Amino acid sequence: MGIYEELKERGLIAQVTDENEIRELINKGGARFYIGFDPTADSLHVGHFMALCLMKRLQMAGNKPIVLIGGGTGYIGDPSGRSDLRAVLTPETIEHNCQCFKKQMERFIEFGEDKAIMVNNAEWLLKLNYIELLREVGACFSVNNMLRAECYKQRMEKGLSFLEFNYMIMQSYDFYHLNEAYGCNMQFGGDDQWSNMLGGTELIRKKTGKDAYAMTITLLLNSEGKKMGKTAKGAVWLDENKTTPYEFYQYWRNVDDADVDKCLKMLTFKSLEEIAEMAKWEDSRINEKKEILAYELTKMVHGEEKAAAAMAQAKAAFGGSVEDLPDTEIKVETATIIPVLVAAKICSSNGEARRLIQQGGVSINSDKVTDINAPVVSGDVIHKGKKIHVKVKLI
Repeated sequence: MGIYEELKERGLIAQVTDENEIRELINKGGARFYIGFDPTADSLHVGHFMALCLMKRLQMAGNKPIVLIGGGTGYIGDPSGRSDLRAVLTPETIEHNCQCFKKQMERFIEFGEDKAIMVNNAEWLLKLNYIELLREVGACFSVNNMLRAECYKQRMEKGLSFLEFNYMIMQSYDFYHLNEAYGCNMQFGGDDQWSNMLGGTELIRKKTGKDAYAMTITLLLNSEGKKMGKTAKGAVWLDENKTTPYEFYQYWRNVDDADVDKCLKMLTFKSLEEIAEMAKWEDSRINEKKEILAYELTKMVHGEEKAAAAMAQAKAAFGGSVEDLPDTEIKVETATIIPVLVAAKICSSNGEARRLIQQGGVSINSDKVTDINAPVVSGDVIHKGKKIHVKVKLI
């Protein structure tokens, strides 16, 4: 089975422009492809995670990834999937977010000579002359066709700004520039990017006469048709300071029964044969499958040690022994409960830790904490409610 057939079997491919050509190209490792990531936050989230997994699969099959950080398009904001205008970010915020993305991506993609490269479209978009862009690129686009695109149609009732209207042209120009500068011949993206991606393939063909290809990834939806990666608090982030490894693990541990096999196929690197065998398991083993899913994904994002710790925390929360918890090494100037709660990432701030103690939500071992200056020693197990348990090791 080639990589193209495997992607189809895993349910990852939504739409392609030229299936036979794409199949041959990526099966032979001949794709130099890109996926773009706009830096609208200081962390990647589960939606990006799926794209990163796809990049990794294709790289393992010999294809060459180009990671495009949208430092330039971030000044505009993609209207796809939006019912309102995105907040306009400052140049300083965009640059900070770009640096955060780079650090996280290195966990998934192998960068280096003749491997993956990372580029920022601010390098060329911010230098564009507006009149030149209108003449050389704008002339290749039909306004009538653009207005038929789903990403624009859904915004017409509430109002589509001219700023956002230009996004398709900017994304298309990215593909054209990458094709000219790096030999990029394929673009991947979410299913909601289809119109923008077609704009890029057509621009390359009109300007150069060369073929370029586009493929969209199936959106990761739960059994109710809602995007996965959401919680009551918002998005599931890859940054452990925004979504802890335990919270990340628990999100996947708690997916609906009907979604487990799909998530194993689309997101993990378990073989299709192994997943097919797991699909035959009795319903009584559904929790075992969920634990495998949660552990595999947490390991990919946060590493094996933190995945094991998250699994142990989860087992302790649901009837296991806290003695089996791995040590969590933390460094504090004062070994009292508030700084320990923050250093262990049980709470995000001193204020949150203080409020949690005052509300009776913290225990050390079996004793509820009432003193905000209660001492903590190595080996103590800190409990936040009934579900979060951390065994601390002071260093």
